[in-house]
Amino acid sequence: MASDSSGTVTEGSLSLNDYFVSEKLDGIRAIWDGVQLKTRQGNPIYAPDWFTRSLPRQTIIEGELWIGRGQFQTLATIIRDKVPNAQQWQAVNFMLFDAPSVAGPFKTRLAALSSLSQHIDEPFIRVIEQRRLERYVQLETLLKRIDTNGGEGVMLHHKNNAYQNGISNGLIKLKTHQDSEAIIVGYEPGKGKYAGKMGAIWVQTSDNIRFKIGSGFSDLERANPPPIGSTVQFRFNGYTDRGIPRFARFIRLRESPDI
Repeated sequence: MASDSSGTVTEGSLSLNDYFVSEKLDGIRAIWDGVQLKTRQGNPIYAPDWFTRSLPRQTIIEGELWIGRGQFQTLATIIRDKVPNAQQWQAVNFMLFDAPSVAGPFKTRLAALSSLSQHIDEPFIRVIEQRRLERYVQLETLLKRIDTNGGEGVMLHHKNNAYQNGISNGLIKLKTHQDSEAIIVGYEPGKGKYAGKMGAIWVQTSDNIRFKIGSGFSDLERANPPPIGSTVQFRFNGYTDRGIPRFARFIRLRESPDI
């Protein structure tokens, strides 16, 4: 079990009673400012009117636009349209996780958010399930189940944490794997059933480590590989003695730094 926010979480390293635990969704963070949906960088998200008309006009709320596990790229395509496709937006959910304009610690903001969502009463706008766990084995079991089902991991949010836009000591991201990004610098042709298609990509990290990624691609992505110079996100499990990510597998093309 590993964390990329506050170090490795092990039994006894923190008091689980002090944390709310939720699944880390593979979506796009969005903030409702009382008038419009925006990305975390402040850029507008052009959602259909019916999607936002039930959102509060005086309370800022924050959440994740989400379709489902493993559907980030489909979601990103929908969100980028300046003229929203109403039919495609039918698949999108706004999964709420904080209310920045509510004063008080996270437990207070969460209670206000839960009350607010009941008044909104829309099936596609709801609060992310927050669990209270008492034992480390429960956390480990939950994390493994989410990972097995293709999820990203879990978030541990301290009950007394003040709102902070960005990384916070009271917010821990926990995964069974690690994620990173690299730039595509070349290809390797496929063999066997992948003959005539892309077999692997060669990438280079920001610290000039070059290595090959050959798994995680769909048949469509192998037939139409992402262009050289583009940034990809990949998943891995630790490093070799030479500093190369172990078991690297492709997750997605990172087309926009804003999402």
